[in-house]
Amino acid sequence: MANKWSPDSWRGKPILQVPEYPDQAKLEEAENTLSGYPPLVFAGEARELKRQLAKVAEGEAFLLQGGDCAESFREFHPDNIRDTFRVLLQMAVVLTFGAACPVVKVGRLAGQFAKPRSGDTETIDGVELPSYRGDIINGIDFTAEKRVPDPERMVRAYNQSASTLNLLRAFAQGGFADLHRVHQWNMGFVADDAIGERYKDMAERLDESLNFMAACGLTSETAPQLKETDFYTSHEALLLRYEEAMTRVDSLTGEWYDTSAHMLWVGERTRQLDNAHLEYLSGIGNPIGAKIGPTTEPDYLIQLIDRLNPENEPGRLTLISRMGADKVEDALPALVRKVKSEGRSVVWSSDPMHGNTVKASSGYKTRHFDQIIREVEGFFAVHNAEGTYPGGVHFELTGQDVTECVGGAQAITEADLSSRYHTHCDPRLNGRQALELAFAFADRLKEERAGNKATVMKQVVGGI
Repeated sequence: MANKWSPDSWRGKPILQVPEYPDQAKLEEAENTLSGYPPLVFAGEARELKRQLAKVAEGEAFLLQGGDCAESFREFHPDNIRDTFRVLLQMAVVLTFGAACPVVKVGRLAGQFAKPRSGDTETIDGVELPSYRGDIINGIDFTAEKRVPDPERMVRAYNQSASTLNLLRAFAQGGFADLHRVHQWNMGFVADDAIGERYKDMAERLDESLNFMAACGLTSETAPQLKETDFYTSHEALLLRYEEAMTRVDSLTGEWYDTSAHMLWVGERTRQLDNAHLEYLSGIGNPIGAKIGPTTEPDYLIQLIDRLNPENEPGRLTLISRMGADKVEDALPALVRKVKSEGRSVVWSSDPMHGNTVKASSGYKTRHFDQIIREVEGFFAVHNAEGTYPGGVHFELTGQDVTECVGGAQAITEADLSSRYHTHCDPRLNGRQALELAFAFADRLKEERAGNKATVMKQVVGGI
């Protein structure tokens, strides 16, 4: 932990991406209200996630992190939460079964409300208004009234997060995640194509395995792992007033934890070494992440790692690479090589979404499926060449049948974007596209693990 750190020590540092609230009394009231509310997650849960991420850092598990680009008040519905959770379960079981690899599941859910913006204002038809910064800050409607930052939105975001977490815990522990239900997880709009057929085939093979295990006495009743799953939440720690209000002392360890989510991350726009966001994140006990792009310098990256993980604790820090498909194999190797040579313990994860956003001729922001695949393939190739472990992936996705990213087996075109384009900010993969990616990753992980086993066998044989 940093010297003289406190939950509010970030206030003495330079800060970017901060809204200007016009009513300070109302702001203080909202912060005081939140600071008296119960935690959304618990320190022990965050420590367990850190323990599981330590296994990822050691090459013994894989991180699957995904969910909404930006949660909204308008689309808050139990079916949307269920469907996003379900597609993450599908992806996880494909990775686990296909690659024989434990999967750590972390959602961009129950708190992913704030979004960084490229400018403080935006102009439409000659009218200039404050930029939309996420529903926790202001409204997406382009009116002067909606764009005023409103601190009461923080309280509403807390309440929605609490409801979302309650539902997620019920799904994860109440039987919905039972592996015997794997056929029922399939969504209607996925079931009728080649990806759905591949999923069905995998589910049938999984059923055979479960039947064999049952014959050996391992059932959902005797092995709770078959009917329950660990599921964690995460979001970008952007609105520090909200994060500070949710920071609590753990009664068991005496350490500070951000109880708004199990894992927090810092984005590229706010990870300056002496700025407020790193000051805050340096002092909490949660596992944390940091986005790194193609302009990141190796020496700076070591300073960033040491700022956020001075004890070099496995599982504490995840580096989320977001380079772009055309840059990952040029920009990433020097960073991976530097971290390896300096002996730093990190989880390496790939975010192939944010470096591959383009604007279609229709004006919609979109992402091309083949570019997403290319970046992840490049990410794997770099780690394979450097002898390091590609530990995870980080996606913006939804369980809804949206048309926001083009391509994939579904062959969504730019002309299709307007039919079901529902995102509040950036384009998301739909369930079919996410599942297609999961199969691609499972195949690659299987190859990686087979290659590692072959290398070990050669070393063993060579030593005999």
